[in-house]
Amino acid sequence: MIRLDKISKIYRTAEVETLALDQVSTEILDGEFVAVMGPSGCGKSTLLNVLGLLDRPSGGVYDFFGQEVSGFPEKRLTELRRDRIGFVFQSFNLIDDLTVAENVEVALIYRGVGGPERKRRVAEALERVGVSHRARHRPQQLSGGQQQRVAVARALVSKPSLILADEPTGNLDTANGEAVMGLLSDAARAGVTVIMVTHSLVHAAAAQRTINLLDGRVVSETLLAA
Repeated sequence: MIRLDKISKIYRTAEVETLALDQVSTEILDGEFVAVMGPSGCGKSTLLNVLGLLDRPSGGVYDFFGQEVSGFPEKRLTELRRDRIGFVFQSFNLIDDLTVAENVEVALIYRGVGGPERKRRVAEALERVGVSHRARHRPQQLSGGQQQRVAVARALVSKPSLILADEPTGNLDTANGEAVMGLLSDAARAGVTVIMVTHSLVHAAAAQRTINLLDGRVVSETLLAA
């Protein structure tokens, strides 16, 4: 389970201090699918960065699956990201010089998974997202929808506890957006915790709960499904 208790995040420059997160408190259960919504600049991306251990909070407590991680050294945070979190980005973030299979395999190389096991799990992940026939293609040879499916496969292949998705359907047409949402919903049903930032009310409805942010604060939480 994830628990945030009065999390704040302040960005400072020589002249400006910006409060990006202001006393954010919430809990997210194992296997829950949560959508984070709010207007641009409300703190959604900052919250996702804190949840993904990419950015440290300025204050508050972050319990990450039973560990209070706010004061962990960077090496330990890197290990937790590698071993427990899968990321899906709006811009796909695939490596152009690698094939589809190699892009997915990178996640397992970082974890030290052996060659035969890597190949098996990559093939399984690509089959799961419906792009196994594109395994030897480069990302630029794929449609946007196919690239995002590869990005989802990369997030799933390491069997993470948590998937963080930042506007995963933002660059996709309706059909491909629905396909990606189906993959994320399937992951949640399989027990993976999924937290998705989105502007789409339609796609947020696929989640079990929405968290609405405004000016760095949680202003409402809505239970959508049991």
